[in-house]
Amino acid sequence: MSQVRVRFAPSPTGFFHIGSARTALFNWLYARHAGGTFVLRIEDTDKERNTDESLQVLLDGMRWMGMDWDEGPEVGGAYGPYFQSQRQPIYDEYLKKLQDAGRTYEKDGAIWFKLEGERYTEYDDFKKAEVEKVRAAPVVIDDAVRGRVERAEELDFVIVRKDGNPVFHFVNVVDDIAMGITHVIRGEDHLSNTSKHVELFNAFGVTPPVFAHIPLILKESGPGKMSKRDKGALIEEYETRGFLANAVRNYISLLGWNPKDEREKMEIDEIIELFDFPGINKGNSRFDEKKLSALNTEYLREMNVETFTFLARPILHTAGVIEEDA
Repeated sequence: MSQVRVRFAPSPTGFFHIGSARTALFNWLYARHAGGTFVLRIEDTDKERNTDESLQVLLDGMRWMGMDWDEGPEVGGAYGPYFQSQRQPIYDEYLKKLQDAGRTYEKDGAIWFKLEGERYTEYDDFKKAEVEKVRAAPVVIDDAVRGRVERAEELDFVIVRKDGNPVFHFVNVVDDIAMGITHVIRGEDHLSNTSKHVELFNAFGVTPPVFAHIPLILKESGPGKMSKRDKGALIEEYETRGFLANAVRNYISLLGWNPKDEREKMEIDEIIELFDFPGINKGNSRFDEKKLSALNTEYLREMNVETFTFLARPILHTAGVIEEDA
């Protein structure tokens, strides 16, 4: 097995959104392509929204799509716990490393990460106040999808809130270090956070993982990123409506990735063999349920009568077309 270690780190909120499913799938495909390890890590620090029922929706959705995980909930592994709510001692340990290195300070009850560089004061029209900024060295990100991205942070940022809870930027980096993650494959909307993450990796003296920011999925009509409120956005809806999991997985794999030919219907072993970063598009992809339905129909046509009957019977019974024992 290779040293490649990737992770999918969702927050279980009761939905398995198609964008999250695509991120999970791309991570899973890359791990399987490279002979590496796929880690499922749960960001469950929102105590009001993150319930056992919400977690089950996520796990069931991933299993329905055929995505098994090598480490994580119900599987275990050498780098656990795999729930952020259980990892506070690890966060405390890493926070102390930054404090001992002089890279933190307290202000307004929170703990801030201190950037390195020349400090100066500038008037901020938005805040209507003087703001201390830092001329930090630019962070260069050689993104496996986007190419070279250069950005310099100008402001120190909070890593532990007033209530004592660590923020996303801090725990994300700590978990990736502690779990030995080698590649971070996530949505393009996280690219703006990456310079902060690289600054933290550098402060810990750790080489950052390879970043690959994948394009967004746009909703079927109109501008904007697809959200859980948009038609066709939830994976569990497709299972309820009788779509085939392998057809849904096939379609989602093509939302932002191209096997470099005109094929659309592909078996999963073939997708795994071909999947790699050069095939991931830079441009955003638009969801199209008609294309998904057409692909699903192709899979149905190839199904033998016995399997088709087995799958169709409960759907027809629920619709009141046949009796339960028909």
